[in-house]
Amino acid sequence: MMTDAWNAEQYRDRHAFVFQSSEDLAAEWLRPQPGERILDLGCGSGELTARIAQSGAQVVGVDASPAMIAAAQSSFPAVPFEVQDAHALTFGSEFEAVFSNAALHWMKPLPPVFGRVAAALKPGGRFVLEMGGAGNVQTTLDAVAHATHKLGLPELPPPWVFPTAGELCTGLEAAGMRVERLHWFERPSRLPGEDGFRAWLEGFGQVWLAPLGAEEREAVIREAAEFARPRLWDGEAWVSDYRRLRALAVKTGN
Repeated sequence: MMTDAWNAEQYRDRHAFVFQSSEDLAAEWLRPQPGERILDLGCGSGELTARIAQSGAQVVGVDASPAMIAAAQSSFPAVPFEVQDAHALTFGSEFEAVFSNAALHWMKPLPPVFGRVAAALKPGGRFVLEMGGAGNVQTTLDAVAHATHKLGLPELPPPWVFPTAGELCTGLEAAGMRVERLHWFERPSRLPGEDGFRAWLEGFGQVWLAPLGAEEREAVIREAAEFARPRLWDGEAWVSDYRRLRALAVKTGN
């Protein structure tokens, strides 16, 4: 997962839909209870962590980005936040629940992360997640691939993993969790502003486009936007083709 490429202010200003559209995940899927210990994995700038804390749960937010953790600590000083890499979590049977929204698809490879999550949960503890699923932002992936090919540049492998429902279930079960609820769905997401597509690429694609020089990167963004416009511009705004996976899994065994 990226550790130093995030701009927390830009994230909140231009990409607030990421946490706003998942408020029901925290309320209706997680259902936090007073006194529960809950880990928010990949907490970002902390909005949903703070929302969970309002339930009376004892929540800890962790993220690999120091910039995001600094922003979360500044905005929500009453909630504990820590910089941690999901692949190196050291919690052992400490939490009734682990929550993760829009973060796991950055955490390649996923199997070790699922193992760390299972280790952090108490027996019977639950893992509630939302992440990009198969087909997520496919038009954007196609647009960048088109742009690099047209410009004669090397192919840029995307930094994310977007599993199918079956792949997600297999990974969770291999880590010792039983999947009790699963939902793959389309969620078209508005990218505000005439420059919404560009802002998305600049905000979420920094690592993706990092191998390019400044001029090459600008050329790829322009060409990708031209490719994407007839597919994602609805006449008033950019609407990205988000496909999401949600799951509720329970740790089995002792």
